[in-house]
Amino acid sequence: MTDVYVSLEEAAAAVQDGATLALGGMTLYRRPVRYVAALLKRQRPPRDLNLLSFTGGIESDLLVGAGCVSRVRSAYFGLEAFGLAPMFTQQAQGDAIDVMEETETSIVMGIRAQVAGVGFMPSRAWLGTDLPDLRPDVKTVRDPYRDEELVAFPAITCDVAVIHGLAGDRHGNVMINNNLGIDMELVYLADIVIATVERVVDELERSTDGVIIPQPGCDMVVEAPGGAAPTSCYPLYPVNGEEILRYTEACNAGRFQEYLKQFTQS
Repeated sequence: MTDVYVSLEEAAAAVQDGATLALGGMTLYRRPVRYVAALLKRQRPPRDLNLLSFTGGIESDLLVGAGCVSRVRSAYFGLEAFGLAPMFTQQAQGDAIDVMEETETSIVMGIRAQVAGVGFMPSRAWLGTDLPDLRPDVKTVRDPYRDEELVAFPAITCDVAVIHGLAGDRHGNVMINNNLGIDMELVYLADIVIATVERVVDELERSTDGVIIPQPGCDMVVEAPGGAAPTSCYPLYPVNGEEILRYTEACNAGRFQEYLKQFTQS
């Protein structure tokens, strides 16, 4: 086994106060929930995090509710058919966290700029909208070839990205399913890439249902069976709707801390 394999506790120690933490997966699918639990189980959970997520789900809401997050960058934050993300909604409405207005395009362009090693990535997106008024850090530039105005989306940096995969092999290669989100982009973006996987195998099977992240794409790999639950990890298990409803009901009844205690003890 390669030394890329570490314990969940060791991987959780990689996130420092004030870090930009990106969480992979999409909405309620293949989210690194068990990794978030490990962060919250630390003797001193991280604080003042900048949370970067293409879409935020229950794992992100737990971090927000626990007081670990000071800023959110996401194109969507919610629980799909199960309604709003209760702790994010509460803190955003109370101005307890900073919410950076993002769209799918602005996040992707910011990532592309960073990966390309440039300060911004130009696009026609947001032209003619009010979005630039909400993001004074987003400037416009003139295309030197076509002499047209373009939006210059600034590069996005990331300290730690965490994704969840179906399996990892003894070489440190990781397989994820085809519901990619921006997981592949996060591998190139983050300074440290951590993958939790359902199981460790000798060799990964090539499959049309999966995409392999070759080593050295992931700096740390952790075996974490059921690591995405209660979100789904196709084709291994579906969304646990009952558990997500239990979470929303606890939050709406003012019992988030009670749920959090149970979550970190499970």
